[in-house]
Amino acid sequence: MNAQSHTLVFFGDSLTAGYGLESPDSESYPALIQDKITQEKLPWRVVNAGLSGDTTSGGLTRINWILRQPFDIIFIELGANDGLRGIATEVMASNLHTIIARIRTQQPHAIILLAGMQMPMNYGEPYRKAYSDVFSSVARTEKVYFEPFLLEGVGGVPELNQADGIHPNVDGAKLVAEGVWKLVHPILINYDLTQK
Repeated sequence: MNAQSHTLVFFGDSLTAGYGLESPDSESYPALIQDKITQEKLPWRVVNAGLSGDTTSGGLTRINWILRQPFDIIFIELGANDGLRGIATEVMASNLHTIIARIRTQQPHAIILLAGMQMPMNYGEPYRKAYSDVFSSVARTEKVYFEPFLLEGVGGVPELNQADGIHPNVDGAKLVAEGVWKLVHPILINYDLTQK
């Protein structure tokens, strides 16, 4: 990697790690984003900091380790496991705000992106709404880039998910990568490569 390269970190849970895929290093959505970057010969490298089972609380503990290395952009994908465990939305929101605050304190030049999530229908409408509202509220308050639903077009579609109905299969990961790329690509090509 040349000296001009910049770093894009994907900080998330099993959805980012590529859980259940035969080759996460090449089939996860961050790996597919790296492929797109390479194809366009953009001076960026992707770091996949996905950890299966992670929650926003786990992410809050882990962010200090991530911040030990400099990066230019961080894409936060956390909260799916919070929702599956029925963790209070206030706790999720507080964790996400604190993660963003720590990033801004230690790496003030970093651009922050946040992915939203949604819960399945069987979780009940009040919790589903409060849950999805956390992400949009945090993104709005913190003024970060926002992808409303990481699994748009993939969540709840059997043929795009593994047998557990939660984690995207190879085809699903490709669709997730397309959605992420729409948000990330303009930021990459417009990034001031001279700043640090």
